[in-house]
Amino acid sequence: MKTRITELLGIEHPIILSGMSWISVPEMVAAVSNAGGLGLLATGALNAKETRESVHRIKDLTDKPFGGNASLLFPGAAENAAVMLEEKVPVINFSLGKGDWIVNAANEYGGKVLATVTNSRHAKRAQDYGSHGVIVTGNEAAAHGEPPTTFCLVPSVADVVDIPVIAAGGVGDGRGLAAVLALGGEGVAMGTRLMATKESPLHENFKKLSVEKDVYDTIYSKKFDGLWCRVQDTPAARQATKHGLFPFGYLRAIPNSRSIAKQVGLPYWKLFMGVLASGWENARQLAYMANAFKQIRVATELGDLEKGVLPVGQVQGLMHDIPTVQEVIERTVKEAEEVITNLQKKLV
Repeated sequence: MKTRITELLGIEHPIILSGMSWISVPEMVAAVSNAGGLGLLATGALNAKETRESVHRIKDLTDKPFGGNASLLFPGAAENAAVMLEEKVPVINFSLGKGDWIVNAANEYGGKVLATVTNSRHAKRAQDYGSHGVIVTGNEAAAHGEPPTTFCLVPSVADVVDIPVIAAGGVGDGRGLAAVLALGGEGVAMGTRLMATKESPLHENFKKLSVEKDVYDTIYSKKFDGLWCRVQDTPAARQATKHGLFPFGYLRAIPNSRSIAKQVGLPYWKLFMGVLASGWENARQLAYMANAFKQIRVATELGDLEKGVLPVGQVQGLMHDIPTVQEVIERTVKEAEEVITNLQKKLV
């Protein structure tokens, strides 16, 4: 299946692996790229050294195009983006910040840059400073989607930009891919569906739970990590989204932020002072994220159903098996092509 996004990125199918911390690791990235999609390395949980090592590992596992993401609000994200630029990673995806400097640097070696956005204004701005495409995140998505749904968000963005639009949120099979193409999109980013595959490092406890849950079994709240965020409905998630940072969230954020400082290779005093200097709102946001990161890691790596919280999209209710990455991509494309072919038969 060819679209502008497959031509832009040099891939076979218009399917991208969402960059999910502790899940979109080198082996997973390579599996998606080798299956004809585009794997995206998640660097949010990595320091600069680990990011470089991960890029080298991906290059050992595939000769196909791949990418990496950087959520610029996170500590160490700019350093990780700089490493990917030095390594000439073919595709870089950024979010939660202005990435014009990433675009300029990637253009020097022919790299492509995708900006993740949640509204048409940010999409237009990303286009204006040279982004090659945008990933628009609808309300149905795991983690950070704003209130508008994919069904409305994709055409609203496609109407105001000339660069390719990729939809994230609400796509778990070929019907979703066909719908996105009809709405003006050129491809899809799949996270929830691909995290429940055989190659995915997501703990088996949560893979099994994900295929058992329904489309209704998620929680959408600002009280988990400080942004609008969709997570799987579990007792731990209900507890996390009930109280937010009060009454004890700030206290938990101190040891959790120490773990993040160690994780990204920053002296804790430097991280702490940087957070304080960034202003109260940013400090509050990072406190939320310090706590959320711990619970996400406990879910993905340890499979702790009592303490872990997993970001998932509503498409978990469309999933009924745990296939290989290759199977997901091939059947998604095949089903989309069949849907498109059969649409004419529905007209009377």
